[in-house]
Amino acid sequence: MSSNPVAETVASLMPRAKAELAELVAFRSVADFDQFPKSESEGAARWVADALTAEGFQDVALLDTPDGTQSVYGYLPGPEGAKTVLLYAHYDVQPPLDESAWATPPFTLTERDGRWYGRGAADCKGGVIMHLLALRALKADGGVPVNVKVIAEGSEEQGTGGLERYAEQHPELLAADTIVIGDAGNFRVGLPTVTTTLRGMTMLRVQIDTLRGNLHSGQFGGAAPDALAALIRVLDSLRAEDGSTTVDGLAADASWDGLQYDEEEFRADAKVLDGVELIGSGTVADRIWARPAVTVLGIDCPPVVGATPSVQAGARALISLRVPPGVDAAEATKLLQAHIEAHTPWGARVTVEQVGQGQPFRADATSPAYRAMAEAMAVAYPGQEMQYAGQGGSIPLCNTLASLYPQAEILLIGLSEPEAQIHAVNESVSPEELERLSVAEALFLRNYAAG
Repeated sequence: MSSNPVAETVASLMPRAKAELAELVAFRSVADFDQFPKSESEGAARWVADALTAEGFQDVALLDTPDGTQSVYGYLPGPEGAKTVLLYAHYDVQPPLDESAWATPPFTLTERDGRWYGRGAADCKGGVIMHLLALRALKADGGVPVNVKVIAEGSEEQGTGGLERYAEQHPELLAADTIVIGDAGNFRVGLPTVTTTLRGMTMLRVQIDTLRGNLHSGQFGGAAPDALAALIRVLDSLRAEDGSTTVDGLAADASWDGLQYDEEEFRADAKVLDGVELIGSGTVADRIWARPAVTVLGIDCPPVVGATPSVQAGARALISLRVPPGVDAAEATKLLQAHIEAHTPWGARVTVEQVGQGQPFRADATSPAYRAMAEAMAVAYPGQEMQYAGQGGSIPLCNTLASLYPQAEILLIGLSEPEAQIHAVNESVSPEELERLSVAEALFLRNYAAG
């Protein structure tokens, strides 16, 4: 990285950053309080609040949001008349999944092969540390030239909308000229990227019932309607022969005109087994950034071990549908529910329950903030030009902020590049990316203040 005081300060702070990230990763802060103690999330929230207080933030508060979680807020005043920038990250994480499948314990930050491994290291506890590094570097080199608000969410991964509802109830709290969402990622390690679109998401729980109770498959099989078989029929109806998502009435033919994703690189990133085909049609970028995508997240049915020869009376599935920009998530939800009901066979009873929803998002990449970020990234990543990409995932807060503050510019950066394997086992963060993006964010704040 080119030598400048900000970059030198960030480099000197990296050992501290690693120690702090280790402390934050140690909290099992999954906002599913049926499976993980609420005290773990509360502990992580207090850690963030204490860190902001130590950096001189005012009005630091643990906000009790309507979904029963806490978001952390703080305000750092800048010079008189300065612009205001909101920095966002979230401290909640996905469940670790099969802990035995991790090479090292998921809640113990572990360095291996030049990366730091741990749940939340990239998504998005690393984002909290990135914001702290950027601010510390500016304070060491003349001061922070803007007013800074920080908001760290406690339930982003659950999609329960706590912070969105809180922001709507307190619209002045997060008002800013520009918002930096630290929850995206570079297209590839070393390639500076801003994310300009996000797919939205809807999540439905589907219950199918056919009998008052399970039946002996030898005595009744062949005539008695099998609820599990009915559910399989429904799930199969959501995909075309090539694997494309097919929801009745939902368009699935849009194209992506930005940065493209080479198919072989995608196969490697996604760890697709040799000989297994990708699903869908169009370019990879079309499929993951511009079109809807359905995923069966789980099925409740008897496990193979211990199964009995029975016709199943009931079966249940959790389905998510990623929704591209230009499609209303509420309308997509209605279409998905109608599709499920229309494709349930044999007159089986079907119940559909919505358990989460977030709207898609598209940023204005022509704004002054984007120019300031491009200049900053050119310094933090010498010889590289900032790229524009989409993201297949959802950050529901983006649309809430865009509607509350329509004049605000919104940029998405972060540490979740493909090697990070967020949401999977062995999640990790590249310390080099953490360092470079912290420098980029610091220089962005300076460029933006001067613009």
